[in-house]
Amino acid sequence: MLGRTATRGLRTVPVTLRSSIIRQSVPVTGIRFITSSQSNKTVSPAVEPVATKIPEDKKAAKTYLDTLNNDELFGYGVIGMATLNKPILDLVIKLFPYTPIWLIKALVYKNYCGGDNLPEVLQTGERLAERGIKNMMLSLTIEACDNKEFSEGISIDYIVKESKRSISEMLVPHTVKMIEATPASEINDIPPGYIALKPTGLIENASEILLNYNKPEFKSKYDELLKNCVDICAIFDKANKDLLKQYPDRIAPFIVAVVDAERNDLQQGVYKLQRDLFAEFNKEQVSVVGTVQLYLKESTGVLENEKKLASEGGYKLGWKLVRGAYIHTEPDRGVIFDTKEGTDLNYDKNIKASIDDMNSKSPIVGHLVVASHNGDSQTKVTKMIGEIENVKVKSNVVLGQLLGMADNVTFDLMTKYNVKNIIKYVPWGPPLETKDYLLRRLEENGDAVRADSGWPLVKDISKTFYRRIFN
Repeated sequence: MLGRTATRGLRTVPVTLRSSIIRQSVPVTGIRFITSSQSNKTVSPAVEPVATKIPEDKKAAKTYLDTLNNDELFGYGVIGMATLNKPILDLVIKLFPYTPIWLIKALVYKNYCGGDNLPEVLQTGERLAERGIKNMMLSLTIEACDNKEFSEGISIDYIVKESKRSISEMLVPHTVKMIEATPASEINDIPPGYIALKPTGLIENASEILLNYNKPEFKSKYDELLKNCVDICAIFDKANKDLLKQYPDRIAPFIVAVVDAERNDLQQGVYKLQRDLFAEFNKEQVSVVGTVQLYLKESTGVLENEKKLASEGGYKLGWKLVRGAYIHTEPDRGVIFDTKEGTDLNYDKNIKASIDDMNSKSPIVGHLVVASHNGDSQTKVTKMIGEIENVKVKSNVVLGQLLGMADNVTFDLMTKYNVKNIIKYVPWGPPLETKDYLLRRLEENGDAVRADSGWPLVKDISKTFYRRIFN
């Protein structure tokens, strides 16, 4: 390939990135790395290759349960018991706020959260890589919505600082590790790394500011929120430019900032925020992605309007398209599609429209994350991409699911369709904050949890343990 050899070492990584990579490098031991180009490949000792395949023999894994270790299997067994039926799930939801943190961490925490701190998140990234999932979307799960009080020691300055640290000390080093452990010809098979930014976690009284973003008396506060986001996104933009000099054959961005969605009454302010970030950072490449929830009836109009504004403004759009996360708490039911079928049709229609735009002569959409636990939607996208010859499109469509959820979908996409551009959304942060995240997932995604849990999951886990013990 032009301008590239199969040998890539840390010695030529830009100095600003190199220091953080060396500082945070976590040794990986006992991993056997084999490629067709191994005899011609060198890897810097500071960035040891991470296993990017399912342990032992990927072909031997009959289901996603076979890719899990015993602790992970046990955690899924607990969630299987908690979702045996609706009364049990409802009881678990009621008791969950009173459950001690130590008990949650002992039972299911590692299945659904990346850790309390960055070293633990690095380990989670390496564990995912062993399962063939080569990157993540990190989310520091702290919010300041509706006058919610922070845990002790948490502040807006802390959130901004930790978000910045997670880029330079976690996301960049992990992405470079994945690239270094991959043959040069497959550099575009590595998905970008992402950090999800919660607008409600980046300024105090966030709800009031997002609700009134367009009123003169709130302009200074909105500008403060925008500045916090700009300061974080600038790190993404610089890192992408620096890494592109090191890896010129890379087509997709290396790392991407994602503006997460909020509940519907705050979304107009969020749309404004992500639009301002698009205009600032997506002129040449996509470093910022916004989120649209497609269970909202207005979502198609939102996407069309943003496309028009981007064309006029001369910047690219990046999207994370989700069905929606607030269906159980949305007070105005009229804004949501009346049926699941309506939401499904809207989701698939807009995914196709975005990919068609990316594959056009003058694309406005530059990057797309298909965030869904729906196997049918993910399979449709996979087949659609398979029919496209444009490598830039193929490299810039990434599939994603939450850590600990829809692992069966993730596994099927990788094993049946050889999908490589796939990630997991990994929440992390202080235990009290991640506990709130887990509760929301039980409340908001109960249906998604039960789809691959309950008694069938308990039986399958029992069979997997049986095979491991007696075979």
